[in-house]
Amino acid sequence: MPLVVCATPIGNLEDVTLRVLRELGEADLVLCEDTRRTRILLDRHGIRARLVSYERFSEARRTAEVLPLLDAGQRIALVSDAGLPGVNDPGARLIAAALEAGAEVTVAPGPSAVETALVRSGLAGERYAFVGYVPRAEPGRAALWRQLADWGGPAVAFESPARLPRTLASLAAADPAWPVAVCRELTKRYEEVVSGGAGELAARFAQPPRGEITLVLGSPPAREDARSAEHARAAVGALVAAGTPRRVAARVVADLAGVSANALYDASL
Repeated sequence: MPLVVCATPIGNLEDVTLRVLRELGEADLVLCEDTRRTRILLDRHGIRARLVSYERFSEARRTAEVLPLLDAGQRIALVSDAGLPGVNDPGARLIAAALEAGAEVTVAPGPSAVETALVRSGLAGERYAFVGYVPRAEPGRAALWRQLADWGGPAVAFESPARLPRTLASLAAADPAWPVAVCRELTKRYEEVVSGGAGELAARFAQPPRGEITLVLGSPPAREDARSAEHARAAVGALVAAGTPRRVAARVVADLAGVSANALYDASL
């Protein structure tokens, strides 16, 4: 029988899928990050199940206990407090061990704080980076900002309410105009999404707010300018390769991109 990795609501209990509810009801054992949180979800939907704690500090011991149960044919469901187990939540160790042991593993997908925040922020693009929790120490934060400046796309991170002011102040020091969205209490009654430049939001959240926080960072303006210039130079090169005189190509692209024709011409030589 399989290990079923079940995504649970990140806030609103109505966001659980029908498949997850069925899997939780049919499981011989449900492994939970916090049995009290999972019990609330099950009670809301009238499901009775045997719950066993599976949190970060008991992962190794519980994994050793669960593998023989899977081998014996029991159906095991794995949940975390919110979202999908194994992504910044306990579960990755058990999933890897089950696969290594030859057990069947399946995922019942569902709500995601990462993608919910990304879409709600309005900063989504064709790709994005998920960086987990923001580093606690300033050198780690500064290194992360440098990496994301080179990434060239939106990024999503988790942060605790207590550390949010320091994180926003650090981002503002890197670039006060860096676009960012603070997504608080997603899908819950008091959901709040505040967007703006890093400097603006650092002032707005000078004191820690309440609730769960997901951050979405857009591309810093300086990086966007560099990418636009790079694309403009590439467009000139493509036109020249197609037979367009270099000065004509530079003038046409400059008019479209709003940049200097002379600078584009010189850069294309």
